[in-house]
Amino acid sequence: MLAPWPATPMAYLFGDGDMARSISPLLQGLLAIAILVAAIVSALVIVGAWRQRSALALADTPIDDRPAIAWIGIGVGVSTAVLVGLIVWSTVTMATISRPSQTAAFTIAITAHRWWWEATYRSGDTDQNFSTANEIHIPVGAPVRFTLASADLIHSFWVPALGGKTDVIPGQTNVTWLKADHAGSYRGQCSEYCGAQHAHMAFTIVADPPAAFESWRAAQAKPAAIAQDKGALDGEAVFQQRCSKCHAIRGSRADGDRGPDLTHIMSRARLAAGAIPNNAGWLSAWIADPQHIKPGSLMPKLPLSGRELADVRDYLLTLK
Repeated sequence: MLAPWPATPMAYLFGDGDMARSISPLLQGLLAIAILVAAIVSALVIVGAWRQRSALALADTPIDDRPAIAWIGIGVGVSTAVLVGLIVWSTVTMATISRPSQTAAFTIAITAHRWWWEATYRSGDTDQNFSTANEIHIPVGAPVRFTLASADLIHSFWVPALGGKTDVIPGQTNVTWLKADHAGSYRGQCSEYCGAQHAHMAFTIVADPPAAFESWRAAQAKPAAIAQDKGALDGEAVFQQRCSKCHAIRGSRADGDRGPDLTHIMSRARLAAGAIPNNAGWLSAWIADPQHIKPGSLMPKLPLSGRELADVRDYLLTLK
């Protein structure tokens, strides 16, 4: 089983799943060749400096340039062969990963926002459609197709342990796929600089055993639970007044589309595209002053009283 997020989350030389296993040998080969080239160049610089010093000491002795010219020819020939080999290897790898070896189980529509990720799951039954944010679940052992679109800037969708990068460009829909052979959490990251909070535009691919995935998917498709206690009911009213123009909660009157869908926000491990853990304390801090935690984000600091903030937090804590 893959180690969870905190353990070498962005390691890319060894991966899980078909695409990563196809890419890893190429990455390792390129790294080995780069190290070898650096070592050879360093050695030649040292030898050249030593020979130049020797030539200065023997200024009257003519230097035979023929061996140097021969070595240049050998270097050009070897470099050309290596580069041609790498081009062929890269082309074959790109062709191999262009599509999965089996039909994708389903498609997830990813929309990149400044600075978070929207994931929309669709099925033949529209009642089972839903959107979530930053935490994307897939079943173990099945390839999943991703369509990638941007709502604003150029971003890049990258899950190092599962596959290569795919750019996300405004006005264009790109396609990629991912497959995980083992259950676990795989960190993803925007890898195209996109502004102040580029570093805090992370996401998680959670690979669940098939039965657990279907259970998660069924739970996510349900509307939000109805608030019961007074604090949560008051919080729902405040949320409708202050937050519903940007956020949606299925089963309520909140239908905003400028921010993440919060229908099951407490089922996610992290908030603010991976910037902070998802618990009562950090949730309160995020509602109170998102600009302190993630400066430049599009979530404004709202003028909430202490009571209103507590009520909104209590309401959101019921959305599991």
